[in-house]
Amino acid sequence: MEQRRTTFALSPAESERFHRDGYLGPFDLYEESEMERNLRALRPKLLDTRKAVYGGDRTVAGATDLANYDRHLDVDFLARHITRPEIVDRVASVLGPDVLCWRSEFFPKYPGDEGTDWHQADNFSNVAGSKHPQIVWPEDAGFGGTVTVWTAFTPATEETGCLQFIPGSHRTMHYDESKVMEYDADSINKVDKDGVRRGFFGYDYRQLQKDPDWRPDESRAVPQVMRQGQFVIFWSTLMHASLPHSGRTEQMRLGFAARYLPTSVRVYPYSDSLDEFGGSASLAKFGNVLVSGTDRFGHNRFVDRTVGGFPFPVRGEAGRSA
Repeated sequence: MEQRRTTFALSPAESERFHRDGYLGPFDLYEESEMERNLRALRPKLLDTRKAVYGGDRTVAGATDLANYDRHLDVDFLARHITRPEIVDRVASVLGPDVLCWRSEFFPKYPGDEGTDWHQADNFSNVAGSKHPQIVWPEDAGFGGTVTVWTAFTPATEETGCLQFIPGSHRTMHYDESKVMEYDADSINKVDKDGVRRGFFGYDYRQLQKDPDWRPDESRAVPQVMRQGQFVIFWSTLMHASLPHSGRTEQMRLGFAARYLPTSVRVYPYSDSLDEFGGSASLAKFGNVLVSGTDRFGHNRFVDRTVGGFPFPVRGEAGRSA
């Protein structure tokens, strides 16, 4: 992959702040009017899941709908989005020059929806029915998690349910991802947690706590208010949550999260299916996207999104452009 000039790398001060706090931003990416035009053009494409990598799979009632996961693999705007230099240069400042995008997800919040539980994610095994980790860092890495880039496709305010972070909390995991959460549809939008309506898509993240009596220090929580078209980057091991949507406005809040790793990390090493909160889909069409540098390890499957149409596997060619 030809080296290009890095223009959005983190400054030393920004890098220090990111490693101290676990997050950084928001940063400007799109003008509000530009993001709104993109969103209008995007909506019909998202409704058409025929080319989505998990679009043909069906899930049981109450399970996570996987059809809109990893839509960067079939929607051109999202493929361009995850490779934007404004994003990739900053992520590479944290992870190093060889970076892949392994996951993307939409996070809608509708009027009246509850907030999201405080949570952390290290290897993502808690969401998988097989209980296998979805990502595995090298043994000598000393840490885990993924760098998430969360973009506000619509305005994210305290009224519409913006993200919240607890600065510096990424250094200690308070949850055991080998534990199991039980689905309870009747709890959705009904559970008060320390004065805030919070849940986790029908699950209760407190069931994973190492210490059942521990509570996150909400007094340190920082709301991540973002205008439409901005993004924030954070470690998935950072304590993060979201506020409820107040319902005082009809505008939904829509976030798009892209997740990045160094190419040394193994992605889905123990499974040929994606299992998330009761949903399951084949990984036959899945591939990581190389967004920076080269792949010197050869233990992950990649797809090339520079080619029009449905992505195809890249085999045996480390460092293909993505």
